[in-house]
Amino acid sequence: MAFKGFPPEALEFYEGLEADNSKSYWTENKPVYEEMVLAPMAALVEELSSKYGEPRIYRPYRDVRFSADKTPYKTAIAASLSAGGYLQLSSEGLSAGCGMYMLEADQLERYRAAVDAEPAGVRLEDLVTALRKKGIEVGGHGTLKTAPRGYPKDHPRIELLKYKGLVTWKSWPVARWLGTAAAKQRVVDFFETSRPVNDWLAEHVGESTAPARSR
Repeated sequence: MAFKGFPPEALEFYEGLEADNSKSYWTENKPVYEEMVLAPMAALVEELSSKYGEPRIYRPYRDVRFSADKTPYKTAIAASLSAGGYLQLSSEGLSAGCGMYMLEADQLERYRAAVDAEPAGVRLEDLVTALRKKGIEVGGHGTLKTAPRGYPKDHPRIELLKYKGLVTWKSWPVARWLGTAAAKQRVVDFFETSRPVNDWLAEHVGESTAPARSR
């Protein structure tokens, strides 16, 4: 199946789920989810996978074990690509991200050392500034309230040092192009524009060498 965009029914499905997040709504509308939401997302990430890595579409069910909110279903569909890409569709539109969302301890140590160093840290700061000027958000998963241990509070790149991860992010509100194949090009353009930050992370941070945590 070639990706042809996300039809209006996909957005309507999530509007309905936001209003009635129940098993009865899900069961009644599951065929709409599978045909209008899941199938287009699967087609999109499959087409992206040859360049951006193995795709994974996340389950639609919320983990409510430790949450006060017991609504059973996520109000967005999300998928990731192993090279660092992320996609999300909700009633509000399409979003995409890339980078390293949550750094392991060994990665965080290397990240901070590179941010502190020159010219690596200066290079990252310049990349982040350039992306923000293009309307792309750049931030981190969790932010320390002060400088990490061993670094001065007045460090010239203190904002970057406080991050526990680094990602780029772009959200597009609902528009006519979302229902066409042009949606794929929006994502590709975003990934390519964000590539310098991804490349910086690959060079200076890399994969974690820590033992995999049990799930």
